[in-house]
Amino acid sequence: MIRDDLIKLNEQTGFSPELKFGQNFLSDENIISDIVDLCDIKKSDKVLEIGPGLGSLSLPLSGLTDNLTLVEIDKRLASFLGEKEGLNAKIIVSDFLKLKDYGAPGFDKIVSNLPYYVMTDIMKKLFAECVNAGKMVFMIEEDAFNRVVAKPGTKQYGPLSVLCSLYGNVVKEFTVQRSAFIPAPNTTSCVISLTKGERTLDQGLVNFLDQVFRMRRKKLLNNVKGIEDQLDLLNIDHNCRAEQLEPEALWSLYNAIIESGNKQA
Repeated sequence: MIRDDLIKLNEQTGFSPELKFGQNFLSDENIISDIVDLCDIKKSDKVLEIGPGLGSLSLPLSGLTDNLTLVEIDKRLASFLGEKEGLNAKIIVSDFLKLKDYGAPGFDKIVSNLPYYVMTDIMKKLFAECVNAGKMVFMIEEDAFNRVVAKPGTKQYGPLSVLCSLYGNVVKEFTVQRSAFIPAPNTTSCVISLTKGERTLDQGLVNFLDQVFRMRRKKLLNNVKGIEDQLDLLNIDHNCRAEQLEPEALWSLYNAIIESGNKQA
């Protein structure tokens, strides 16, 4: 089906997949079905899909909800999706990272095949803006999963792994081989699910984490000035660095700073 769509689109517009947009289209029907099942869509759910491509996920998703929004950066693909038979969705033509006023707080579920080069930036934006989303399902490069679940004291531990941990439960669901895509990517992928816990994240937290990890070898006190009282309140050593702290401790520090009225973070 996806191969036929590519042939049709090429004949109509001269379209060919572009590496700069991470255009590797999922074509394995079993994996498509498994991802859709993972999303656990209810009819009332408002669903956001980023980078729908040729609509391999979009079509079955649109059969489960009347509130599907697709954000596609490529105008040719967006036009193709707009004419796709049976697809019931709102289509926004935009770079998601530049998108504003798209009703972010209203989305219940998020799904995306995330290109590696924008994975972190897109996930940060989602955590900051789609604050009520109860579940997110992503396809990512398998090697990138270590950045999602990195622990304190490791080189890969940073804002992304802290945000994922604070958001809720993170599960690596299954691996997806290169052969499941057209054209085949250079690396193996995996599907992960994130289920929201009790916390609600925000842009302030994202900014705070970016700040404390920007100079990761520096002490917290050098990255965020004037927080001695908050460190003492939480029994955090003044010589501590962000990379040494558990996500829970960073969450507590962020909230202590906010409560004190210190806006430097």
